[in-house]
Amino acid sequence: MIQRFNGFSQRDHQIRIPATFFSELLPIIDDLDELKITVYALWALQQKDRDEFRYLRHADFTAPEVAHMHGLIGDALEQALIAAVQRQTLLRAEITFEGHCEKLYFANSPAGQAAIMQIQEQRWQPGDHEHPIQILPERPTIYKLYEDNFGGLTPMIAEELKDAEREFGAEWLREAIQISVEMNKRNLRYVRAILERWKKDGKREDGARRDRQDAEAAERKELSDLLRRRP
Repeated sequence: MIQRFNGFSQRDHQIRIPATFFSELLPIIDDLDELKITVYALWALQQKDRDEFRYLRHADFTAPEVAHMHGLIGDALEQALIAAVQRQTLLRAEITFEGHCEKLYFANSPAGQAAIMQIQEQRWQPGDHEHPIQILPERPTIYKLYEDNFGGLTPMIAEELKDAEREFGAEWLREAIQISVEMNKRNLRYVRAILERWKKDGKREDGARRDRQDAEAAERKELSDLLRRRP
């Protein structure tokens, strides 16, 4: 006998399901258990705190108070999760938290992809029992950092930034850009002067005065070059 459904209530909490779920994902899911866990995950992710990176722990699928919703336990649940991960509906990361392996599941969305990348790069910090990790804010690329602080990005400048990143490393380049901004020397020449000095003399934590001197020297050189080019 078919168990009947009593109908939706006007007081029901609404959730959002991406249109691509119906147009692209649903037609290719051929296993009922995978479909159940996928729909449950879409619902459960939206119940999490409204931060940029939402994820589900393995316990969010196995806890008795929620297992009745998707109706899967034991091996059936594990196989359904494996299928959803293999289909890349869900993205899974494994971390060590409080001495044991913790599996985390993200939706395969831009935010989920960014979270997985940041976990792989070890850019997260331990949280609490309910939220085992706190993913650190994504760092802007050197190109966006330049545009946000210096202005428009031309192909020539993009190539210079790429060369500087290759030669000095992304972290040094970010720091040198930040120092140039703090000194109101918004010019890639000043950034390179700082980097060259770090490479030659070593980077010191108390090097702010030297950084300013290098920037001022670069400014004088730029003015001198400009005067020499004049007819």
